[in-house]
Amino acid sequence: MTNLPSQADISAEIAAARAEPGGAQPRLDYAPYRSSVLRHPRHRPHPVDPEGVELWAPVFGPQDVADDEADLTIQHPGEPIGERIVVTGRVLDGDGRPVAHQLVEIWQANAAGRYRHQRDRHPAPLDPHFTGAGRCLTGADGSYRFTTIKPGPYPWRNHHNAWRPAHIHFSLFGTQLSQRLVTQMYFPGDPLFALDPIYQSITDPLARQRLVAAYDHDLTAPELSLGFRWDIVLTGARRTPFEEGA
Repeated sequence: MTNLPSQADISAEIAAARAEPGGAQPRLDYAPYRSSVLRHPRHRPHPVDPEGVELWAPVFGPQDVADDEADLTIQHPGEPIGERIVVTGRVLDGDGRPVAHQLVEIWQANAAGRYRHQRDRHPAPLDPHFTGAGRCLTGADGSYRFTTIKPGPYPWRNHHNAWRPAHIHFSLFGTQLSQRLVTQMYFPGDPLFALDPIYQSITDPLARQRLVAAYDHDLTAPELSLGFRWDIVLTGARRTPFEEGA
């Protein structure tokens, strides 16, 4: 741990990067996020015949996705530990039109901030009743809805005492698996925002704010769950920031 930069070093780098001219959001080669250079393509896209792709790419529809896959709290015999939440919103194009029949997948850490993954060695408890993955198809109005557990923050080794804000990963597919966009949804008021290089790699404050869900009291169910609303915009000036090349 001694050879890792301190939080003060990272904060100074974030401030310096914020002062640089705008560009792609998020920044691709972003110094405070140490592995960013390894997480995006280094070559120009290679054009392919779209009709050829359609002949071999997997496809899916309503018969492939069950309704209960969107409820991450009922996937095991017992109830998961943590704060039950509902996350809903709409998938829209740049003109505000709904995008129907979009496959939306999510994955996340549990309430203790640990993923059910063999590479996650964070010394936090695993929840035997929570896998942390779900999926659904958007409706005719572009809507999606998940019931889950609010994830906890967790440490990562980008720098000394580095912690990720609580977040849920979203993956969106078109009508075939060759069309994929990946992003993250955050929760309002998280104190780790200013200290997180991944969140701060989106240097446009308005674009960064589009990754933060809004608490919705009307969506909140009495004595059951809190509600959060988050729309995903695929194109245009108000496009949700995505992890390019994911």
